[in-house]
Amino acid sequence: MSNFEQYTAESLKLNEKHIPANIVGVCEKLQSAGYDGLLVGGCIRDWLMDKTPKDFDVATNATPEQVRRLFKNSRIIGKRFKIVHVHLSYRDYIEVTTYRAPPNSETTMRSPKRKKIGKHAEHVENEKGRLVRDNVYGTLDDDAFRRDFSANALYYDPIKQLVYDYTDGVKAIQQKALVVIGDPSTRFAEDPVRMLRALRFKAKLDFIISGELAELIQQNIHLMQDVSNARLYDETFKLFHHAHGVRSWEILQEYGLINIMFPLTQRSMEHNSSVTPFIEAALRNTDKRVGQNKPVIPAFFFAVILWHALQAKRSSMKSLPKGREGLFKAANAVFSEQYPRIAVPKRVSFIANEIWDMQWALEQRNPRQVARLLGNKRFRASYDFLLLRQTIDEVPVSLTDWWTEIQELDDDALQDAIAQLPNQNSKNKRSKRRRKRNKKPNHKQATNNKPLDAHGDINGNVK
Repeated sequence: MSNFEQYTAESLKLNEKHIPANIVGVCEKLQSAGYDGLLVGGCIRDWLMDKTPKDFDVATNATPEQVRRLFKNSRIIGKRFKIVHVHLSYRDYIEVTTYRAPPNSETTMRSPKRKKIGKHAEHVENEKGRLVRDNVYGTLDDDAFRRDFSANALYYDPIKQLVYDYTDGVKAIQQKALVVIGDPSTRFAEDPVRMLRALRFKAKLDFIISGELAELIQQNIHLMQDVSNARLYDETFKLFHHAHGVRSWEILQEYGLINIMFPLTQRSMEHNSSVTPFIEAALRNTDKRVGQNKPVIPAFFFAVILWHALQAKRSSMKSLPKGREGLFKAANAVFSEQYPRIAVPKRVSFIANEIWDMQWALEQRNPRQVARLLGNKRFRASYDFLLLRQTIDEVPVSLTDWWTEIQELDDDALQDAIAQLPNQNSKNKRSKRRRKRNKKPNHKQATNNKPLDAHGDINGNVK
């Protein structure tokens, strides 16, 4: 076993109340069955930094199959890394991960009962040296040295109340220094997402990235292009929905990651000076909501990030139908172009489309639609989006003020306010009559019975 430092919870002034009883119960059950059961990673790091941990992970020498048999309310997930989700309630679960050995390890792991678990040939690299499967099981010290950063390689035994430190993680946290375990170039090549995590810790925890490490990240940032779009969606949520979104955006710009993760947005930023202040205003609002424990949704973030790309797409698609149909076609085109980089789920893109669609209705203020809009489940998000647009002068202050005030009125006052709006139907009827009077007769249409093409005239010529 490698040398390690051992600390008592008392010596590090750790408050046991930060750990929920059901989390401790998972560790107790593992240890009662003869296995290790230790808390590991970010929860210990946050704990040492006087922050309340939000997620807890458990490390053990039991295989995923053994953990699954021990906890009936669990399931094995993952291909690259097999992880067990032990469900604590209908919605909550804790991740239990088997100790892993370094990729080149020949370790044969045995359980405390000396039952051979065996040598696992599930370490697989692609042609670029990227780990695509890494289920090589090892010992506790093996596991510590294959983690990404020293600050994330601390283990805590809640039964014995001891912290195990193999990589000077306590010192790194006290100094707020981001220290890569092993050779950084090799570790980044194995998994480029480690570079993104490094930048997230800089944004979230104000960790210091040395000049040498920063230069290495700049040199290897192109490797992020090979990361799966599903993983980048998960990482995006961590970057922008944990109260450090503005700082994350600044750091991604600094390291050239906007073009890799959001190429359409990068293009918009280069042609429109309003894009950056629009996004930063949205992120400040999101950070504030998270800090107040108010809900935030990924759809709002993507609606903001891709809003100007949507406008550019609507302008460039010449044959686009007018109205909602055209909006949805442009939106689908935008999300299709974004998908190769970040796999935005359909349920998320659909809500973003609804937020965009509602902008036109909010601007129109049709008297027959106002009450229905106020009762729409997307109204609040769409209203917030409208307020953001006002910050870059896309809509007048008078419009946002009207929608702000209308929400505070009782039913009678609301009806009075709606009655004062211009009658949209009368206006539309006058417009139709005017168009009818000015319309010239189409002699060709009177003699040609060909059906209209969906995107062309009666002769099939594209308009």
